Amino acid sequence: MTKNIDDNDLKILEILQVDSTRSLESIADEIGVSLNTCWRRVKRLEAEHIIESRVALVDNEKVGLPLTVFVSICTDDHSQDWAERFLKAVNNIPEIVEFYRLAGDVDYILKMVVRSVSDYDQVYKKLISQIKLSDVSTSFAMEKIKYTTALPLRQ
Repeated sequence: MTKNIDDNDLKILEILQVDSTRSLESIADEIGVSLNTCWRRVKRLEAEHIIESRVALVDNEKVGLPLTVFVSICTDDHSQDWAERFLKAVNNIPEIVEFYRLAGDVDYILKMVVRSVSDYDQVYKKLISQIKLSDVSTSFAMEKIKYTTALPLRQ
């Protein structure tokens, strides 16, 4: 953990991970610091990009995107040029909500949210029209069992 983060910072981060709409006054009261101190700490956490952004988490099913798809990708081209073209292709596809480069047998994994298998197929065709892939394996989530964006800050 970064040495710039103390217990009060951790408390602020824990509170904001659960509800980023909490007022600074209520956070300051809960952790026992002044409003000004709390404000300065939050601003520092934002300036240091420890707090990357404050967003609303939207239920994908309630907005008509019930299917979560994980796509494992292997490539035989590991050049910088290919990686940049792949990044550009992925960034131009809004259905891809997460994108990771991996160590191991699989080179990349994508997480997508779509309406249906046929919508996934359209996204897949769009992706492969923009970039050459050697092996693609797709898994469809059957059930969301655990989902959180809150990080375990105290272990």
